[in-house]
Amino acid sequence: MRGVTHKGVLVEDRSGSADTPNGELLESYTRLLELVRSGQAETRPELSQRTGLGRTAITQRTTTLLEAGLLEEGDLSPSTGGRQARTLRFRKDAGRILTAELGATGFIAGITDLMGTVLAMRYGDCDIALGPEPVLTEVEAALDELMTEAGVERGQVWGVGLGLPGPVEFATARPSEPPIMPGWNNYAVRDRLGARYDAPVWVDNEVNLLCLGELRTPGLPIGDGDLLYVKIGTGIGAGISNSGGLHRGAQGCAGDIGHAAVSDDSTVVCRCGKTGCLEALAGGAALARDGEELARSGESPALAAALAERGTVTGEDVTAAAAAGDHQAVQLLVQAGRRIGAMLATMVNFYNPSIILLGGKVAGAGDLFLATIRETIYRRSLPLSTRELRIERARLGEEGGLVGAAFMVLDELFSVRYFGQWLPAGSPAGMPWMHTANGGRVLV
Repeated sequence: MRGVTHKGVLVEDRSGSADTPNGELLESYTRLLELVRSGQAETRPELSQRTGLGRTAITQRTTTLLEAGLLEEGDLSPSTGGRQARTLRFRKDAGRILTAELGATGFIAGITDLMGTVLAMRYGDCDIALGPEPVLTEVEAALDELMTEAGVERGQVWGVGLGLPGPVEFATARPSEPPIMPGWNNYAVRDRLGARYDAPVWVDNEVNLLCLGELRTPGLPIGDGDLLYVKIGTGIGAGISNSGGLHRGAQGCAGDIGHAAVSDDSTVVCRCGKTGCLEALAGGAALARDGEELARSGESPALAAALAERGTVTGEDVTAAAAAGDHQAVQLLVQAGRRIGAMLATMVNFYNPSIILLGGKVAGAGDLFLATIRETIYRRSLPLSTRELRIERARLGEEGGLVGAAFMVLDELFSVRYFGQWLPAGSPAGMPWMHTANGGRVLV
């Protein structure tokens, strides 16, 4: 087979059509990189053993990845009786990933290396309902400041990952009629951030990224199991993993349990415009609403004091009052926990996950809230589906969204679909057009 190479990389196979990447080689490159990145293999002999490729093929492919600047050689490995092999390392500092996770009332922005390690982060307040222009302006300002403080140049940005608190069509990176995000529907988030940072951009629902962050962080024995991540904050959402990978659904809106109907009560209208939604009855905003009613009626002295001090009651006030022993606040949390547990029991019976992780501010309300959810799930689920089920608090907190956003970008960059587009250059920086249908620059 004859072809054109650049830096040792076959970029055109002239045995077929022009400009056709060699798929077999690309799959081999991505497989080798993944083995080194994940620590499953550190030497050429180990790569050969893992992949079944011969010594010559491994040498040729690792040379390509070394010349592209993706791998570097390390020290000699300990001898096992034969010739010592030189170790290989993934160059995690070859580039940087810009990340941000947006919630209903604030955001967190960060910078990671190419292994998803958060190097710097910053919190910001914003109201997602103000619309994309002012909110993204705040996020961009935070990212710009982080880049300046960390000494990151535009040419070092390999990609941008963003999480939004609403449905996102993953293929287009556009929000799709998000209930709590007026003005965001079909907004071209990718185009805006891609033009600003001159890098490819991926956007997903924030809970998917929290789920992905937990999946990829060492220490949790999930393996290839099935994880259900539930964020209980102002609203309620779920991220679903299947065999170790995210399940987004056909259009990317899988797991939007906050707007599943759990009551026929038509007096409580959800932010989505419908009635009976789970988050309208059990989310942080619901706790705040019901807590304020208790404060105004005088039934809860602790919440009445919070109302008198700040003029409003928040979900955090309810959880604090419950922790202090306020009976009415405790009852609100128990009722919310039962509603959430009942919905999750349905998901357990349907999906049969191996572990459920609970994240978000309300999820940290205390042991009673977690115990109520657990008890409801176990009581309402089939015995077989809960026999080995674990229900725990999320480990990473809000930082998990940044980790997940970084891995979302890295998974795409190192996929066969995109890897061949930037491998000849050694970096995807300067390629915001990577997502176009033909995988190339749009000529106008």
